[in-house]
Amino acid sequence: MPEPSEERRRLWGASTDRAVANFAISGQPMPRAFLRTLALVKQAAAETNAELGLLDPSVASAITAAAQEVIDGRHWHQFPVDVYQTGSGTSTNMNCNEVLANLATTRLPTGSARAVHPNDDVNRCQSSNDVIPTTMQLSAAIAVGATLLPALERLRHALEVKAREFWPVVKVARTHLQDAAPIRLGQEFHGYAGQVEESCRRVGTAMTELLSVPLGGTAAGTGINAHPEFAARTCARLSTRTGLEVRETRNHFHAQATLDVVITAHGLIKAAALAVWKVASDIRLLATGPRAGLGELIVPDAGVTSSIMPGKSPPAVLESAHMVVARVVGNDATIGFAQTGSHLELNLMMPVATVSMLESIELLAATADNLATRCVAGTTATGRGPDNLRRSVMLVTALSPLVGYDEAARIAQEAFETDRTVHEVAVEHGFTAEQLATLLDPGTLTGAPDLPPGTNITEITEGTDVTERD
Repeated sequence: MPEPSEERRRLWGASTDRAVANFAISGQPMPRAFLRTLALVKQAAAETNAELGLLDPSVASAITAAAQEVIDGRHWHQFPVDVYQTGSGTSTNMNCNEVLANLATTRLPTGSARAVHPNDDVNRCQSSNDVIPTTMQLSAAIAVGATLLPALERLRHALEVKAREFWPVVKVARTHLQDAAPIRLGQEFHGYAGQVEESCRRVGTAMTELLSVPLGGTAAGTGINAHPEFAARTCARLSTRTGLEVRETRNHFHAQATLDVVITAHGLIKAAALAVWKVASDIRLLATGPRAGLGELIVPDAGVTSSIMPGKSPPAVLESAHMVVARVVGNDATIGFAQTGSHLELNLMMPVATVSMLESIELLAATADNLATRCVAGTTATGRGPDNLRRSVMLVTALSPLVGYDEAARIAQEAFETDRTVHEVAVEHGFTAEQLATLLDPGTLTGAPDLPPGTNITEITEGTDVTERD
């Protein structure tokens, strides 16, 4: 009789069967990034146990090879346990133990008198209570370093390129959504780039937080059944494999009993998401129109058109980003509430916190890349900003030190009521055209040089695309 195909052959055991039967909730298994990292932890643990003389070298070698197959993505169909399961993630830990034990058994020398045991061998010196939170934190840290930080950096770079390109465009700033003093469009984009740069720093801090892991605490933080050197040696191996500084927590009782680290790290990721929201929201406001809005920017056409209004094209990439931020904020609420599962020596909402964390990282990285490439890179300035500045009554701010606040306010009010420029009214109040040319020079009023620091004129003129509109 032919052997069943690998796709149909079940490598898991009784613990997994019970979990599949008991937790038929969402049909959503744990994320692959988490499962890959769990296999990485099991691999490093097997090598450490062999080094400490706790595991036969041939068994350890077989477990290591089996784990590598999972890391390489060969057995995703063998991990059916639902996200909404045992709050400690025990069912997923045992699912992994069983799969690795069965895979490893096939790699033992022919005629071996024993099979690899999921608990005694694969899970040696471990408990679900320290392995699952370790995997949760490490998988998130890996994802931050591999996807989120690079994506945010690409967005920052795209915004800084636009800051240089838009530097010559002087327009009206807005505070309280009302006209304010002059500002360079490049200064606005430099601010956006700075916000994303700070987000990179904060997300880097989140990664550092996540790398302090509970491994070695086993069941309740006491380290029962674990060799005293197991955690430190395994963390060193994980550091070598990931290129990250994985370290054993200084307080296992705290690390396993709470989600403090995950809550803190995700809070910093949420802050980065809200920074992306601010940037996307401002660009969306400045691009409102094309005739009845602010109309100072034109964002690339995403090819999405109205089903009823011909020629209408919404800023779809920006709207997509806003929905991602909403999801990240929702995930933050989930992770925060998951702290209510922290009872005595263990948190019991780790699987849902894991899914929320990894989803936030994945979505935010994808939307930062999408914004950079499909929106920011192709955004252009119109002539509307400089036109609005010429009509702005807030230019009068520059006259206030000379004539006093009250007189400047009268000039502003008269200009507004008569629909004239500040220049025209100020002449009637005794200023000469020559004085006003100097006092109300838009570029000077921005407090910035004509060129951004470190930029030559060729970079500016070749990069600027100021499109006249209306």
